[in-house]
Amino acid sequence: MDTNLLIIEACDDLALLKEIAIKEAPATLFIQNQNLHTVRHASVCKTTGELVLTPCPIHPITSPLEHVVATLTKENTALLLDDQGGYVGFVNTEILSAKLLDEYQQMQAYLTTILQTIDESCTVIDRHSNVVYWTKGAEKLFSIKEEEIIGKPITDFFSSDRLEILNSLQTGSSVYHSQHHARNDLVVMINSSPVYYKKEIIGAVVSETDITSQIRLNNELFMTSEKLFTLEEEVRKSLPTVNPFSYIRGNSPALKQTMSIAKKAATTNASILIYGESGVGKELFAKAIHNLREKPNAPFVAINCGAIPSGLFESEIFGYEKGAFSGADQKGKKGKVELARGGTLFLDEIGEMPLEMQVKILRLLQEKKFYPVGGTKEIEADFRVVAATNRDLKELVKEKTFREDLYYRLNVVNFTVPPLRERIEDIIELTHYFLYEISVKYNRPIHGISQAVMQSLLQHSWPGNIRELKNVVERLVVFSENGNIKMDDLPIEIDGLANTFNSITDLQPAPLTVDENLSLSDQLQQYEKDIILRELNKANGNKLQCAKNLNITRATLYNRMNKLGIKL
Repeated sequence: MDTNLLIIEACDDLALLKEIAIKEAPATLFIQNQNLHTVRHASVCKTTGELVLTPCPIHPITSPLEHVVATLTKENTALLLDDQGGYVGFVNTEILSAKLLDEYQQMQAYLTTILQTIDESCTVIDRHSNVVYWTKGAEKLFSIKEEEIIGKPITDFFSSDRLEILNSLQTGSSVYHSQHHARNDLVVMINSSPVYYKKEIIGAVVSETDITSQIRLNNELFMTSEKLFTLEEEVRKSLPTVNPFSYIRGNSPALKQTMSIAKKAATTNASILIYGESGVGKELFAKAIHNLREKPNAPFVAINCGAIPSGLFESEIFGYEKGAFSGADQKGKKGKVELARGGTLFLDEIGEMPLEMQVKILRLLQEKKFYPVGGTKEIEADFRVVAATNRDLKELVKEKTFREDLYYRLNVVNFTVPPLRERIEDIIELTHYFLYEISVKYNRPIHGISQAVMQSLLQHSWPGNIRELKNVVERLVVFSENGNIKMDDLPIEIDGLANTFNSITDLQPAPLTVDENLSLSDQLQQYEKDIILRELNKANGNKLQCAKNLNITRATLYNRMNKLGIKL
């Protein structure tokens, strides 16, 4: 828009108008006819020197660009009005063309910078299958330089039957996170979409991420996990004591931090409150804490506060004397509290405890004394308390459904077990562990698990956490045939993700070899060393790329290399 304009009232003296147009230049002159509510653009012809008056359409400044462009195809200049109806400037074909060219060049600069910045391979073709854009990631993945491929048909470089981008161009189909064989030796995770303009396909775009090494590592990890499982079980049988936390699977930072807190809490006799969603393994943590701070034969007594009817709660907790009520055992019955003497009382789902029982539990925790139902003699019980809940006890306190004094009595030390969706890196280890454990249980040997199935498991949100994962793996083993796990056997809520993946069978790596006479620690280090050396070889010694392929930081890679004696 140009704001250098002069608007005057219409007059019949063309010579005067010409004189004003020349005098006021470079301002553009417009003649306004108040009676007819029209405006004309006045200009002096450079060839003849005559005054030329042409109709000038008027548009609000908020008019869509398409309307202004349509006007300028008929008239060369258009006036623009502000919200109050005043003239704020004008636009002509020359101004509009320059502005559109500048905007186009800016957008091209943004697009070029984006494509040069992203690591992924991204390819764009036009309607004739000619390559329009080819990123650095594509150069690295396919070893074809940008100057070699730009402007040429993509079919000159790749077989048509391996080009998903052609399907998008020809049929308008799209794929998202689909596993794809770009070459015989290359597997990628691919996204592909057609480019539409005015409801017509004018090209297609594809992005690709190399997952070949992930597939190989996944298969290697399965074989390593199978060997590790057997070794660990043998070690547990041969040693009198083991690390109580060794049964908690996973190596994610979130889980390690939680175990560190739990170990510190286990060094005291304080009450411990464990938060966590259903299925995260709160009872495993409670048992580990018990085993760490109690004597070997100390009892661990668990009570699910949400599973006992309120009418039976008191007799289950405190027990009862013989003949205490109709239907009671004539010998009487010891309660959970008495059974936990000298050990740990685990109050699971403490948030579900009936309100009328909470005051009695509070007194029990304060005095470590209780009366059995129907009893007259007070019994002492020395025990440690670990409670767990999947609910927010603070909110329950506010809602008056949980006693505040009991909350503070239980909440001496607390920590939260992270849900599985917050430690996705543990899914692979847990899956392989459960797969082997359950295959032994059902005597159904499993050859391995494909990357397609694993990717489906990794993308699921796991609302049931580890319990749900174990159930899914058990289902896969039960329905397996000839040692093969099929995508069709995934539950429907996970199978919805699985449909985007294809099974891979031709990338089975050579098995790792290790001296079975070595100790468990030495064998594990040898496995780890072999995997790191193999990845370094595939990355041509590039430690940053190797770390990315292994999904670890470069600092972690250096530390592991130093420990394992790997030098490059």
